[in-house]
Amino acid sequence: MSWLGLLLIGFATSDLVFSVRPLRHVPEAVGAVVAVIAGLLAGMTDGRDLVAMLVVVAFTVAWGQSVTRGFAAGGRPWVPLAVFATGVVGAVALSPLAPYADGLLGRWLEATPFGVVAGLPAGAALVLVGVLLLQLSTGNVLVRLVLAATGTVDPSRSDGDRDVPSYRLKGGRLLGPMERLFILGLGIAGQLTAASVVIAAKGLLRWPELQDARKQHRIHAVTEYFLVGSFASWTVALASLVLLL
Repeated sequence: MSWLGLLLIGFATSDLVFSVRPLRHVPEAVGAVVAVIAGLLAGMTDGRDLVAMLVVVAFTVAWGQSVTRGFAAGGRPWVPLAVFATGVVGAVALSPLAPYADGLLGRWLEATPFGVVAGLPAGAALVLVGVLLLQLSTGNVLVRLVLAATGTVDPSRSDGDRDVPSYRLKGGRLLGPMERLFILGLGIAGQLTAASVVIAAKGLLRWPELQDARKQHRIHAVTEYFLVGSFASWTVALASLVLLL
């Protein structure tokens, strides 16, 4: 699964850099470089690994470019979703062909005193890092793409009209990563049932906003936005947990 880990690290790093410095071409370039460095630290210098890293670089660049165009006026948000799904499914399908990863990362994992990752294979560690990073900016990007692809919200109006749901529920950009990390952590700890507390808590937090929308006769639009966005966010966390199994 080392190739999958590199792919997720590339995607996630690209989105994190973009959230800090939204410069053209820079985020995906940084994501690609970080993915390659991670692969080299894991001793991935076999011929197949090198080819896989080139593919990861290509997918990372394609992801960054397609996301930018997908959110542009008249863009097609389903394109980056297709790029993401193709990359992840392909990496999972080809994972049996990946050579064993070790390198500096593997030796550090064998010697580290941290019980959580002590003795963890380098390939599994890459997937864990990639999955954790995925819950941050990339998770938000995926949710926004799903909302745009389904026509639930118009991204071009999200910052210009105070009456649209995206303005009212902007806090979801912070709550999203928090809840996904919490759900993922509970799942890793074997307490997935406790994730229902997160779902219930989010509903309570959003209740005043939904009631306010009801008074303004926008309850259906806001509820749809809230439900689609929430389920998309939870799906990211649960699908990430599946990748760790």
